[in-house]
Amino acid sequence: MRRSLSQGQLSGFVSGLGAATADGVYGCIAAFSLTFISSVLIEQKLWIRLVGGVFLLCLGVRTILKQPSREGGNTARLRLIGAYASTFMLTLTNPMTILSFTAVFAGFGLGSTGGDYRSAGLVVGGVFLGSAAWWLTLSTLVSLFRTRFSVKVMRWVNRAAGAILCGFGVFAILSVLIR
Repeated sequence: MRRSLSQGQLSGFVSGLGAATADGVYGCIAAFSLTFISSVLIEQKLWIRLVGGVFLLCLGVRTILKQPSREGGNTARLRLIGAYASTFMLTLTNPMTILSFTAVFAGFGLGSTGGDYRSAGLVVGGVFLGSAAWWLTLSTLVSLFRTRFSVKVMRWVNRAAGAILCGFGVFAILSVLIR
């Protein structure tokens, strides 16, 4: 949402595509019953949490310190790649994502395709498209209100978003340290 407000709808949507891609990756793991990969990710969840927590802390501090701007039309390729990559990594380093997908897919009997890769592929495609549609809707709605926010309000949006990211980072790190 912050990127949609500060950099425009395209940047917000591309950020969301990063999350949708990570959802698709975990959807593939759950739908195609890749138990080896799934078990490795679950076994390494402490390291994933630790790395993810540090990543969230760094991203949170960077967001808090970032000066708001009205860069509207500036959608340079590197900026979009960075928006996509950071959100992809943020979502991918969340171990709860794989656990959630595995639980939901197992609950609906979707985790065991019995060799029906077409059905599994359709499910994964649905996960990705559903997530991408959500991000398109969210970035569009947020960008509609973009001009109503002053630089002062954007500074507080950055601080709040950064504090939330730092909070999740601290939680992830503490979940590793306090077992």
